[in-house]
Amino acid sequence: MLDHVLRTLSSDTLLACLIPTLLFFSSLYFYGIPSLSELRQNVAEIVTGRRRTTFGHFSVERAALSYQQYAKLSRNELATMRASYAKLGRAHKRVGYDLGYTAKLNRLQEATAVNAKVSEGIVQLAQEQFSDRLSYLDWQGAGTHGDLPRVRESLKHFMRDWSEEGREERANIFGPILDVLNEVTAPGRRGMRVLVPGSGLGRLAWEISNAGFAVTANELSFFMNLAFRFLLSEKTTQRVNQHTLQPYASWFSHQRTIDALFRSVNFPDALPRLSRNLELAECDFLTLRPPSPLQAGDLVGYDFVVTLFFIDTSLNIIETLEHIHGLLKPGGSWINLGPLLWTGGGQASLELSLEELLRLADIVGFDIAADADGPRRRRMIECEYTADRAAMMRWLYQAEFWVATKVR
Repeated sequence: MLDHVLRTLSSDTLLACLIPTLLFFSSLYFYGIPSLSELRQNVAEIVTGRRRTTFGHFSVERAALSYQQYAKLSRNELATMRASYAKLGRAHKRVGYDLGYTAKLNRLQEATAVNAKVSEGIVQLAQEQFSDRLSYLDWQGAGTHGDLPRVRESLKHFMRDWSEEGREERANIFGPILDVLNEVTAPGRRGMRVLVPGSGLGRLAWEISNAGFAVTANELSFFMNLAFRFLLSEKTTQRVNQHTLQPYASWFSHQRTIDALFRSVNFPDALPRLSRNLELAECDFLTLRPPSPLQAGDLVGYDFVVTLFFIDTSLNIIETLEHIHGLLKPGGSWINLGPLLWTGGGQASLELSLEELLRLADIVGFDIAADADGPRRRRMIECEYTADRAAMMRWLYQAEFWVATKVR
């Protein structure tokens, strides 16, 4: 009898049962007792064989899922707005109805459907171009919750970068940068490399490539990259002003009229395509390495690094400036335009003033000539960012513009 008990205790079957049990109780000890909903989720994952997966904030998986969930999340938000309206008393509901508020909510539903055509097109293209990474996603029951604000931000960039509506804003911030680059003679541009980190939907990088430079458009966020690919692909974008958005419809604040709120914007106003002068680098800026020279006997590195509304996204501005310096050729130029809107909440290691930042640039090995004349002169440029020019509110930046030379 004792031998039988000992054999049972040492059997593989018993061990197979005991080990998961011990691990389960260990997890309770260290992490606490899970809720009923968490237990149900865990059981469902075991039964279906599907596990909840977390993705990076800017990964292709999270971006694709967010675009796919755009319509659903927007409808959920609209349902909340309708529920808030429904809480009004009968008399106030009647006033709201007479003002046309219910019709306004109906127009928001229609605007969501218009915008969803673009978001769905982005998802379909992403599924083809990134099939190895997206084919295994649980599109309907994925544990990743879509990021609606980032999708809306990216859709607004279609307006800023690729529509007639954004022309004035682009001219204001692109102009000083292009003026510096246009100092280079046309023959000289053929042997020059330009890096545009934080390139977003790529309009500035595309403009520089059209001027004759070899340009690398670098962007970490696949919310932006997938949207730019939607424009670059001949499958999804074949002609000018092919697509339509109502980019302002989701924000009722500061609106003068209903028609202005729901106005449509057509895009793109030009057809971008990749070429020998334009390449993508869809990765973290800090992972980039100096490129090989375009011509024999030339130095390794970029001739220009152009940072537009970029450097204040850095979590370690010292590392960012050192990397810009390391990517440039000796004597190369760093062109910067933007504010200093640091990531808050203590996420950024340093949040510098303009004075401190300029001192840092000198320490790293840049010379910013304060008395330079012409396009290279340092100055303040008042500008906006994805602005709604018909709204009652304007968010103005007093952005700083400079051209720095790598001197050591």
